Amino acid sequence: MHIVIAPQSLKGSLTAAEAGRAIAEGAQCVYPDASITIVPIADGGEGTVQALVDATQGRLLTHTVTGPLGTPVTAFFGLLGDGHTAAIEMAAAAGLPLVPPAQRDPRITTTAGVGELILAALDYGCRHFIIGIGGSATNDGGAGMAQALGAKLLTSTGHALAHGGAALATLAQITTDTMDPRLHTATFAIACDVTNPLYGPLGASAIYGPQKGATPAIVAELDAALHHYAQIIERDLHVSVHDTPGAGAAGGLGAGLLAFLQATLRPGAQIVLEAVHLEELIRSADLVITAEGQLDIQTGYGKSVGAVAQLAKQYALPVIALAGGLGTQYRIVYDLGIDGVAVLPSSPMTLDYAMQHAAALMSDATERTLRLVRLGSHLQTHL
Repeated sequence: MHIVIAPQSLKGSLTAAEAGRAIAEGAQCVYPDASITIVPIADGGEGTVQALVDATQGRLLTHTVTGPLGTPVTAFFGLLGDGHTAAIEMAAAAGLPLVPPAQRDPRITTTAGVGELILAALDYGCRHFIIGIGGSATNDGGAGMAQALGAKLLTSTGHALAHGGAALATLAQITTDTMDPRLHTATFAIACDVTNPLYGPLGASAIYGPQKGATPAIVAELDAALHHYAQIIERDLHVSVHDTPGAGAAGGLGAGLLAFLQATLRPGAQIVLEAVHLEELIRSADLVITAEGQLDIQTGYGKSVGAVAQLAKQYALPVIALAGGLGTQYRIVYDLGIDGVAVLPSSPMTLDYAMQHAAALMSDATERTLRLVRLGSHLQTHL
């Protein structure tokens, strides 16, 4: 028997790789002779870089960059096992947790550190980039990133544009021929699971600005600034980001990546599953096991567990999903191709206890589930 184990991380307790090893331990208790392949996965959000590094035998690299408030922070990116792909989580350089609640103000926060991470990866020889853009503290449309990569964003007086979303209102000219020439041979796949436009009632400022510290008045100011930014981009770069789905992701970083780097925005789970070559690995499988912290209605909206199940069903493979808990309308996962669901807790316990003992609980849940699978196989043989 060949079992492919493709779990997501369980936030706060297990990385995807750790979850995979725990599942494998439980599986070997029932099928000691099975061939087991562990493939850590993610959906483009937190944990994506670690999962891709683990899945490809790459390495995690740290680099000091400009943080969202303009002060230095220690960020990281993943150099994947192929030696030329970099995985970046924009939140590592410009994420909301990097800004203390009392200092959150999307009028001044910058994505400069994201551009600096890209430069660092270019120095390591990377020419293909996978970038997750969730969890931002910014609303600058990726302007800071573009400046860090060498683009000139100037005011009407010829001065460099200041950091932050509010400064976009003063933008008068964009020049990109000064950008790092290595970018011409680089490709950028952006893990983006939202469809918000750049501005307007469903845009970056209105939907995500308040959680970054924006009052209603600030939201209106930032929204107008992004509208102006889009007009300058269209005039100077000949790229329209006005109505592009996903342009409003990460405070408009989606628009900046499209305009300055000709990036492609795609669902994060699809990008990750392709990067780890999951389809090639499951073709020879007899069983697929996946996992995440909670199975619920959100699992059906582009999450990696659902993507794994749908891929497995292309090859008519049975799929088991393990989870720390079951949430609202979790039964939607059956429509995605998951055949069986098991939860980790084996008795009443606190959340803290479950998180501290997640590996043991994962192994035990796997063993319990696969013993039932083996029993079903024996019954089928004798019926």
